[in-house]
Amino acid sequence: MPREITAFSNPLIKYARDLRDKRHRKASRQFLAEGLRILTEARETGRLPKTLFYAAASANHALVYDLSFAVEAAGGESIQTTPDILAKLSGKDNPQAVVGIFDEFDAELASLDRSSSGIWLVAERLRDPGNLGTILRTGDAVGAGGLILIGECVDPFSVEAVRASMGALFTVPVVRSEWHPFLAWLREGPGQLVGLSLDTDTGYREVAYSSPTFLLTGNEAHGMPPEMAAACDVLVKMPMLGKADSLNAAVATAVMAYEVLARQAA
Repeated sequence: MPREITAFSNPLIKYARDLRDKRHRKASRQFLAEGLRILTEARETGRLPKTLFYAAASANHALVYDLSFAVEAAGGESIQTTPDILAKLSGKDNPQAVVGIFDEFDAELASLDRSSSGIWLVAERLRDPGNLGTILRTGDAVGAGGLILIGECVDPFSVEAVRASMGALFTVPVVRSEWHPFLAWLREGPGQLVGLSLDTDTGYREVAYSSPTFLLTGNEAHGMPPEMAAACDVLVKMPMLGKADSLNAAVATAVMAYEVLARQAA
């Protein structure tokens, strides 16, 4: 049976609220996800929150009821609470109907099966959680094998990144790695490393993309370092016909991913 918590001072509420801070996520290896759609999609991938918070007004919603039942059947806990507490947990004035505490689950390079997909996404020093979430959604849309984050990237388990991913965090494997271990792993097997760059004359539609293709997107502000560009099998650029000198990192990744998808299917 769900229990009820209505006090802001409750230790579990404080613990959940602290998960909005990276330091507490790192210590606990847990994170927050909010929204019925995201939590339902997580459930469909086999991942359930360890703790589920929901508003009393949502208790009779069929999906909330099913989610609560599944959490408790798996040994987790369902908490019925107030909209004000949900707002405190989510950091939004108009909170979602449900908020869950999940265990983190990043993958390791060694666990990836590069033959499982023709497209893999690689992002170097990605700093914006909105970009990370959008790239994850792109990865889900094109059937990418995973997203590999190189260097000091934004935390994929931050509330903002999870929210921006719209559930794709649960469907696209995420690996965090440094550059040299990633490159060593990549060169152990098949894989074409394609870098998105302005410092090339090769257009993105002039290349034959082999499978699997690893699309490398550099840092939003500085692009990729010369060492990484030199390690790529090919550098490609997209035409910039206006006054802007580059596309947003997530937009560029999406354009490239669909181009690779189309070329590999041709």
